[in-house]
Amino acid sequence: MFVAQENGSDSGNAVNFHLRLDAESVEHAFPSDPLAVDPKTSVREVLALLKDSQTGHVVVAESGEIQGIFTERDALKLMAEGADFQVPVADVMSPDPVTLRNQDTVGQAIQIMARGGYRRIPILDDTAKLQGVLKSSGILHYLVQHFPAVIYNLPPHPHHNTQEREGA
Repeated sequence: MFVAQENGSDSGNAVNFHLRLDAESVEHAFPSDPLAVDPKTSVREVLALLKDSQTGHVVVAESGEIQGIFTERDALKLMAEGADFQVPVADVMSPDPVTLRNQDTVGQAIQIMARGGYRRIPILDDTAKLQGVLKSSGILHYLVQHFPAVIYNLPPHPHHNTQEREGA
């Protein structure tokens, strides 16, 4: 549960993380435009596309239906294995990715990302059509914009325990 509070600078009222995160949809968390490729596209072509578009993922879709997702983590794994980059991306993608609906809340998205270790989740509309991709950087941007007092007032090392007393 998200229960941290921010003191409002001009109103003096406390704004509860929980209320805002459970009220606003993922559309408010700066999703990126979807970048989709056909399952038959070669890994080499996908890597060139990732480089040219300066992104770290593509959604693999056929006839508008999501088949999987391919990220820079998948690419690193292939490089470490010395894999053939001429194979279709469908052979090496992460199949059947977890997805969000555009009406899902930011709080739900954070929980799904944290539990599954996901950094990117495709967002679908009511007809299951790809609308965008929610990235962890979008969540971070959302938090900074909506809760600046909490973010900007964090100590440099919030979990650091001082071993010796400091000062006079």
